[in-house]
Amino acid sequence: MEFMWEFQLKGWCKMMTLLKICFFISGFLIFWAMIGYPISIKILGKIYKNRKNLKNYSLQPSVTIMIVAHNEEKVIKEKLDNVCCLNYPKDKLCILVASDNSTDHTNVIVNQYIKEHSEMNIRLYVTKEHKGKTNAQNEAQKTITTDFIVMTDANAMLDKNSVKELMASFTDHKIAYVTGCLKYTNIDNNTASSEGNYWDSDVMIRDIESRIQTITAGNGALYACRNQDYYDIPLIECHDSTMPYDFALKGRRAINDLKAIAYEKAGENDQDEFKRKVRMNRIILIALQRGIKSLNFFKYKWFTFFYFGHRTCRYLLWINHIILFLTNIFICGENIIYYIFLLLQIGFYVLGLVYQNFNLNNKLLKMIHYYMITILAQWLGVINTFTGKTKSTWEKASSTR
Repeated sequence: MEFMWEFQLKGWCKMMTLLKICFFISGFLIFWAMIGYPISIKILGKIYKNRKNLKNYSLQPSVTIMIVAHNEEKVIKEKLDNVCCLNYPKDKLCILVASDNSTDHTNVIVNQYIKEHSEMNIRLYVTKEHKGKTNAQNEAQKTITTDFIVMTDANAMLDKNSVKELMASFTDHKIAYVTGCLKYTNIDNNTASSEGNYWDSDVMIRDIESRIQTITAGNGALYACRNQDYYDIPLIECHDSTMPYDFALKGRRAINDLKAIAYEKAGENDQDEFKRKVRMNRIILIALQRGIKSLNFFKYKWFTFFYFGHRTCRYLLWINHIILFLTNIFICGENIIYYIFLLLQIGFYVLGLVYQNFNLNNKLLKMIHYYMITILAQWLGVINTFTGKTKSTWEKASSTR
């Protein structure tokens, strides 16, 4: 009997030790994703403050601006007006609208625009099926003969010098991809301001990663690559997240250009922003699996550090918060510190729900609520993957048009 009691006690101690290890690991990964990595990258930015990405404005290769559009009748004319006024030699600029089987008046508007602006090199490519942005890019790219491709969304308005800035960044063959800087135009809105604050921080991180070695992901609103470097990817994925990673593993660079600016509206309500985040997280499991390949610091150098902190740890927030909470419940009797931490976690979630239900005008509550819907969107993205509901197409947020 005494032996059995001792055996059970040892088993209990081992289980509690394992729970504590899981608690501290999950807590550290959450901390590193949201606080530790941003602080560390700022420190690195100061260490490498003299490292800059050079530009050569004499580089003016032939460029095709590809605008992927599905039912964008509200913004497509404004977008065409916008790209036709870019500060780039017109004889080296082609504009290609890749219509993802639009069923509204998008194609009609584009065809009419082509007739009225015959002096511009504008083409319309229409896919036979609605399969999403990536498929439209894959199909339309095969019709491009220019040296470079600039990808941009229909609702993203470009600064007049944006293409010139992007092209000036391709100073050597190692630079395979350049992404622009997205700025939100409606940051006075509560939901949009939360996304704007997050994005400003992310842009700062990307700029430092870019100067030191390479970024971990681009920005779908505006990015460029050589036509010869373009490659087809699975329709569920996006080139702005896949290309920087793939190029880094091949020893090439993807960089961020703060002067190549695109302007866009962020989602103005929680529903639109939540749907956008769910869509973004449809590849979260793919990204986690992809990250394993980059865990060789001796081969990939700073990119290993960047991808782990900027991507992998953030992609694990959904599961780490569950692990942190559940393990905390089981170990809270071990020490009053664990009990206090559990109360802090509960209080954190309660504050987010208070903001959700009462819509209080409080910056702290707004930040907590924004973080909570980000985690929830990750969970839904994972669930959709397991249940087979993930798809390559999506409904655009009306408040971003």
